[in-house]
Amino acid sequence: MKRKFLLAGLLSVFLFKAKAQSSDSTYQKNTVSKTDIEVVYSHYIQNGHNSAVTGGIGTEKMTVYSPSVRIAHTFKEFNTIRFVGGADVISSASVDNIDFVMSSASRRDTRSYGTLNYQRQLKKKDIRLGIGSGFSIESDYMSIPLFLSADYVNPSKTRTFSIDLQAYFDDLRWGRLDPDYYHAVKLIYPVELRYKKWFDNYRRDSYNVKLGFTQSINPRLVLGIFPEFAYQKGLLSTSFHRVYFNNDSLKVENLPGDRFKFPVSLRLNYFMGSRTILKLNYGFYWDSFDILGNSIELEAAVKISSQWTIAPFFRYYKQSGSDYFKPYKQHNISEKYYTSDYDLSSFQTYKPGINLRFLPSQYLTKRISFDELNLRYTYFHRSNGLNAHIITLALKFGREKRSFRDME
Repeated sequence: MKRKFLLAGLLSVFLFKAKAQSSDSTYQKNTVSKTDIEVVYSHYIQNGHNSAVTGGIGTEKMTVYSPSVRIAHTFKEFNTIRFVGGADVISSASVDNIDFVMSSASRRDTRSYGTLNYQRQLKKKDIRLGIGSGFSIESDYMSIPLFLSADYVNPSKTRTFSIDLQAYFDDLRWGRLDPDYYHAVKLIYPVELRYKKWFDNYRRDSYNVKLGFTQSINPRLVLGIFPEFAYQKGLLSTSFHRVYFNNDSLKVENLPGDRFKFPVSLRLNYFMGSRTILKLNYGFYWDSFDILGNSIELEAAVKISSQWTIAPFFRYYKQSGSDYFKPYKQHNISEKYYTSDYDLSSFQTYKPGINLRFLPSQYLTKRISFDELNLRYTYFHRSNGLNAHIITLALKFGREKRSFRDME
């Protein structure tokens, strides 16, 4: 029975690996350190006709090339350092319309990012504590995050608790990557609206609390509950989004200076047998902009051989929009807050896809192994006509350093 519950525990979102040792009567083999390296490339292609840059009309064509690397190094058994770094190279016809100069500098942009986290597992209890920070920088903003986390697994491995505290401190001024400045200079407004300073504030702070709880209901079924709370304050408007009013006047988007968000998700993982796991996820979302959302996602992971797993999935999301949103030339000039960004509108989305996983489990050298390959395709459709294709390839490698200790 214990083994069955351990199997069920592995199906939870937080996968805690039990320590494994191989020994004989004389020697015990220990892993001194272990390094996992994952190389990821994602390709995103988008098309639509409701760009917020041009007031809710116009092209949303965009291509994003996203290489990244993730490194986890475990040493002295209880310490793990994780690094994630990468770049998003963005080619966007809609953002190019900030200044109406085609093929200008705004047509192509790059976001670079990196985070570093340290986790320590307490020796006598299954508790992991973590701390981390990083950066994210683009031509028109820089963000500094801070992370704190704690995870607990009960002795029978059937129940987990987690808490994540996150804070993001953003400066939304342009100029850091411009060769004429290389420092933050100003907010970017649409070219015809640069006759005045629309915002005095250029900062945005975000604070998130994420809780997690998983429970093995029986040897085949695991339940997970993940509530969150988020608070943002500062400049929540996008300074280069236009809004056209019903009297033909034009202004920069204006939204409230704070925002509360309350997402929660419920997850069920059902182990059908040696080859199939069903994953069901329901999500609820509400925020102080009066956006209400509901989502449901279903995934079936089918092991077709000892090395290959195929996992089709489908996600449906429905959102009721904010009162601050209206389409092109539908806003009244007397309104205090206004946007034509369709992310804040009422819509439905459909996201089918498939993931292919290959476990070669072979060593490239004595210490370096090729552990895993994942190929994922997702199609995204939003009811206002926005469509996207996402292809992601991930390769995972491992390196272990071992020692042998005399047991006599």
